[in-house]
Amino acid sequence: MRRLLTPPDARRSLAEDPTSVLDEPLELHPQVALRPEPFGALAYHYGNRRLVFLKHRDVVAVAQQLSSHPTLSAALVACDIAPSRWTSFERAFASLKSSDIVRAREEAAA
Repeated sequence: MRRLLTPPDARRSLAEDPTSVLDEPLELHPQVALRPEPFGALAYHYGNRRLVFLKHRDVVAVAQQLSSHPTLSAALVACDIAPSRWTSFERAFASLKSSDIVRAREEAAA
């Protein structure tokens, strides 16, 4: 069902994109608010009015830790996410990045 609701070009772009978000410095967008829910959280972007369901508490925990770690993979390690699950987190955070819930963090110039 999920594949039917996702436009074909969006599926293709996520599947064919060779760049990985695992090595990117990410952060929650400053205009995003997380509201805890029993299933995970609701993420609301006040700028584009997009509402996204974060359907697992582990995704919420990692999202909250992003700005405290140099990369997504470092945040996954800090949150004790098993390496066997990293592929699903990579896809989830690539999708969250494309919807502006998370964004690339600009590193301070040295």
